[in-house]
Amino acid sequence: MNTKSYRVGIVGATGAVGQELIGLLQSRQFPLAELRLMASARSVGRSVEFGGKTLTVIEAKPEAFEGLDLALFAAEGAIAKALAPEAVKRGCLVLDKSSAFRMREDVPLVVPEINLAATRGHRGIIASPNCSTAIALMGLYPLHQRFGVKRVFFSTYQSVSGTGADAIDELEAQTQAYTKGQPLPRAVYPYQIFQNLIPHIDSFGADGYTGEETKMREESRKIMGLPALKVSATCVRVPVVRAHSVAINAEFERPVDVAAARAAIAAFAGAELVDDVANKLYPTPLDFSRKAKCGVGRLRLDTAWENGLALWVAGDNLWKGAALNSIQIAEAMIREGIALKPSA
Repeated sequence: MNTKSYRVGIVGATGAVGQELIGLLQSRQFPLAELRLMASARSVGRSVEFGGKTLTVIEAKPEAFEGLDLALFAAEGAIAKALAPEAVKRGCLVLDKSSAFRMREDVPLVVPEINLAATRGHRGIIASPNCSTAIALMGLYPLHQRFGVKRVFFSTYQSVSGTGADAIDELEAQTQAYTKGQPLPRAVYPYQIFQNLIPHIDSFGADGYTGEETKMREESRKIMGLPALKVSATCVRVPVVRAHSVAINAEFERPVDVAAARAAIAAFAGAELVDDVANKLYPTPLDFSRKAKCGVGRLRLDTAWENGLALWVAGDNLWKGAALNSIQIAEAMIREGIALKPSA
């Protein structure tokens, strides 16, 4: 049994994901010798309560990583690119939730229930996937293990918390303005989000797909070790505060069976089977907010494909889609005796 405790830093500690990291480290009783909170210069000096102590936020800069075992990055990609190598130079393992390093060949992209082995021999940086990818794979991967996925279509229903606190505020402001008969303020999104859907997340590429849709394709291939997997995605922002949902239509190499599919989901560590349409039971984002597992339901044969299944997944974008996945990587590495120190 590992009884060691670890010196851990959080970069972006005052942001939404950083705050979730702080709460999860405490609730999951991560073995901490020290917790060091870092943020930009404008947040320096802020106080955060943790475990009966008051911690003070310090500036995220290279020397702040001295003596740390692990740094959880919850900041934008530019900050990760600038500071993650500095942390690694100081012998610190970086678990990064941004897109900065995900597609680099020398950086493992990890969902611990799927490819923890990829962390062995890491060079100091381990990437965590996009929120919608991580949530979708909690439903797709156990089915791949059972039937062998051949191609997949993702349609996402992504909450405004995926954009950030300003987007949550905008949805609330629009809701209040509507009830008062006032003009609806709009600054974060190109269209009103209240009572609306926006099929546009990230910037558009030359092929017409958004960055979010491209991430789902490329990240799914890398995490599952299927570089030729056929993937198409449509990513949509919806007026939900927290937790993403994904409709999945997948074709498989081997004949599919709904009962076997349900059994595969029920046995998978990252999923909770909620699939009883007779009693109107299926996962919703509200039910899977602040839950470690992702809900999987609406399992049925796909009527457009031979060997096809359709399903629905809901999960917390700030937990499994971000903060929790990073902590689970660290927990699993410690449990399996995988070295946190970078390989030479």
